Amino acid sequence: MTDKKNVPRHVGIIMDGNRRWARERNLPTIEGHRKGYGKLKQVPEWFFNLGVEVVSAYAFSTENWSRSREEVNYLMKLMKKALTENFEDFNKKNIKLIFSGRIDELPGDLPEICGNATMNTKENTKGILNICLNYGGRAEIVDAIKRIVKKKISMDILSEEMVKKYLYNGNLGDPDIIVRTSGEKRLSGFQLWESVYSELYFMDKYWPDFEKADAANVVDEYNSRKRRFGGE
Repeated sequence: MTDKKNVPRHVGIIMDGNRRWARERNLPTIEGHRKGYGKLKQVPEWFFNLGVEVVSAYAFSTENWSRSREEVNYLMKLMKKALTENFEDFNKKNIKLIFSGRIDELPGDLPEICGNATMNTKENTKGILNICLNYGGRAEIVDAIKRIVKKKISMDILSEEMVKKYLYNGNLGDPDIIVRTSGEKRLSGFQLWESVYSELYFMDKYWPDFEKADAANVVDEYNSRKRRFGGE
């Protein structure tokens, strides 16, 4: 049994490979996203059951707007469905939802829907699912600087902790380990400030193929590593 003290508190996930999963099966791209969305409903609970407290999932980046209009519209509809039609799934699982990103710039009533989801799950205690939506690591830092400037904070008291306070959800703590599926070995701007000492774990399988055993493997891999934080 995994030693609780060695379980990562915060796991970041770059959910990559939906489109390639679909292409390799001669399916429409949107079918890959639909399958990937199904995994987003399952995977956080697998980690929470292992003792993880926070899962941050990279759902849609600020760069993803450059994809086809059809694909973007479908992704937005999927997110709306998750937060309206299937919303009670998160409450039944006792999962708290929060969001990181430029939420106010999302189309239609999605900003309000995200706000309602946060409000209506705030008392849940199983674990926190941080959905990074319209998110970019550089955008997050820029937005933090804008908030600092707006607050007219003196340069004399400006520090790393001060910057962290003005990130989208700086109180979550940094991810202990970041997982990327699909075989790509880069962070693509995910948790740019927060990932400075995160362990990195790259998987060859596509996100729609992520299984319960993979969550356990991530935790086991984290347990096997010695984190030094530059001190040794």
